[in-house]
Amino acid sequence: MEPSVEPAGQLPGPSAPQDPPGTDPRERAPGLPDAFLAEGELTVRGQIREASNAVLYCSVTHEGRTAACVYKPVDGERPLWDFPDGTLAQREVAAYEVSRATGWDLIPTTVLRDGPYGTGMVQEWIEAPADGDDGEAVPELLALVEDEGPAPGWKAVGFAEIGDGRTALLVHADHPWLRRLAVLDAVINNGDRKGGHLLPATGGQLFAIDHGVTFNAEDKLRTLLWGWAGEPLTEEALEVLRGLQDALTAAAPLAARLAELITDAEIEALRERVAELLRTGRHPEPGGQWPAIPWPPV
Repeated sequence: MEPSVEPAGQLPGPSAPQDPPGTDPRERAPGLPDAFLAEGELTVRGQIREASNAVLYCSVTHEGRTAACVYKPVDGERPLWDFPDGTLAQREVAAYEVSRATGWDLIPTTVLRDGPYGTGMVQEWIEAPADGDDGEAVPELLALVEDEGPAPGWKAVGFAEIGDGRTALLVHADHPWLRRLAVLDAVINNGDRKGGHLLPATGGQLFAIDHGVTFNAEDKLRTLLWGWAGEPLTEEALEVLRGLQDALTAAAPLAARLAELITDAEIEALRERVAELLRTGRHPEPGGQWPAIPWPPV
């Protein structure tokens, strides 16, 4: 008999996740195939208690290999007023499918499958490297500075209160990976791009996680990556958007896959966002009818 799922934040497991027995850190390198996560044996090892929904740290074993992953059961999702109940896991998978279609691969391998607490999203665990791993320093992506403007290599987001009546300028790196992510977030209508969702990985790679509040048919874009707002899109981004537009036609495999995960209205809104980005040729700007920056921002 399947175990019952307790409310989010009360699922069993230690608060500090432990590595699965026998896991080689090299097995945590990014790039697991979908089948590894979808077909492997899933074992819960702990719970990430800081998350607002149930997030379980797991091991997955497939064909003699073991790797770490994250499992978010649908039954552990807290209801949201502006998203249908029980749909966040599907949206995470849809975001991964769109990311993969761009060729940028900004999101770790993500699948929808049955698990110990029912259907849920399972995603490859990204292990943050220590400075000096592979001879590369972990890049700094976000910062608060007391200057009036950003330094070279940084883009300004806006001023934030930091206590005692003081303000600081929130900046993010003028990094090509972040710029690609800003485009992807505009495409999937990400309502919650926080600093804690940006993960460096071994080999200098960077990944983005937590895409449950995406694909709403209404404009919900909230992000810390407004530094390019109103600026022309790169030629690379325009080429990717043109390919994505073709991939979203009704007969295309991506459109068929998304139809299993989000609604027809949300797919049509996705097509319209891609078309609008191509029409303007520019990064979007805050619309003013929805808070532009998520809170808390990390």
